[in-house]
Amino acid sequence: MDVQPFSVNDGDGIRTTIFLAGCPLRCPWCSNPEGFSQKEIIGWFRRKCIGCGACAEVCPEGIGIDLNAERDRCVTCGKCAEACPAGARAYMVRLTDAGEILEKVNRHRLFYAQSGGGVTFSGGEPVSQPEFLRYLAQNIYDMGYSMDLETTGQFDFEKVADILALMDLIFVDLKHPDKAKYLEYTGGGNERVLHNLRRMAELPAKVVVRIPVIHSVNAEEDTVRGLAALVQETLPDAAIELLPYHDFGRIKYDAIGLPYDHPEFSRPSAETMKRLKAIISEAGLEVADFR
Repeated sequence: MDVQPFSVNDGDGIRTTIFLAGCPLRCPWCSNPEGFSQKEIIGWFRRKCIGCGACAEVCPEGIGIDLNAERDRCVTCGKCAEACPAGARAYMVRLTDAGEILEKVNRHRLFYAQSGGGVTFSGGEPVSQPEFLRYLAQNIYDMGYSMDLETTGQFDFEKVADILALMDLIFVDLKHPDKAKYLEYTGGGNERVLHNLRRMAELPAKVVVRIPVIHSVNAEEDTVRGLAALVQETLPDAAIELLPYHDFGRIKYDAIGLPYDHPEFSRPSAETMKRLKAIISEAGLEVADFR
């Protein structure tokens, strides 16, 4: 999906975040919807479009300026992205050689060394591409850079244990303590997440459980107490980071022709976040903050 340098929210220090496409969940608040699948995707950013028609002139399928109106005919050849003078057409997911990614990572080695940073794998769900992730992780490990991983926790632990063992920090998403609601909101259960949290006690990595806090989903105090209790039961050494909801990804939904209509979701106030963090502390768990 992207290789983002100078990231400061995905672990310690200055980091390069590698976003890998593909995810088993369908969280309706996801800020990276282009990563739901591993299919190549061209986005159309209508705010940038100047209506010049350069994209339509080079399209082999005869698609007009409004890509989303004819997206089912797009073959993601990329000619429109090359021709667009305003950057309104761009790859949001593309096939990339591992060597290209490793080269980009290595360009910023001085920033890692001076800041205590490194590389973070994110997504989508990076573990959904285990062979590619393994190759990258082994090579970056040999380079001597710190590595972190952001995951939904939806994976077979045994199949990726060797990859996880190379990480210094693992962020694990946990959305809701109730199994039925977890399934309703994400399309997946929380049983596997909790199982994998237990197994992470075997790893040298520090674990941070990340909870997206969303009004109408899980911002109630009792719900957060339930989440804290689950973490205390499964991996009491883990820290918890509460992430207030945002809709910054809305523009991406528009760019790939997906609706984003969730007026029921809203951002908790600073006072609410303070109160919920206090609940985590009262449960005897560390509160983390990488923002």
